[in-house]
Amino acid sequence: QVLGIQGVISSKENRLEQRTLDKYLYASRNLLERFFFRIKQFRRVATRYDKLSERFASFVALTAAFIWLC
Repeated sequence: QVLGIQGVISSKENRLEQRTLDKYLYASRNLLERFFFRIKQFRRVATRYDKLSERFASFVALTAAFIWLC
């Protein structure tokens, strides 16, 4: 854990010392990664055409709502 960030990737099976794995955090990480994959399918978000950060954040929120509804 460095700078308050905790790694949640599971260790390999053949590792001598297995790291502990929080299954809830691992599932949350997977959900978040899949969300970012879906959000990057929208070209405007992937290429970030908007110059202002407020507009970019608004479009990300709009895209998230669209994904949630579909």
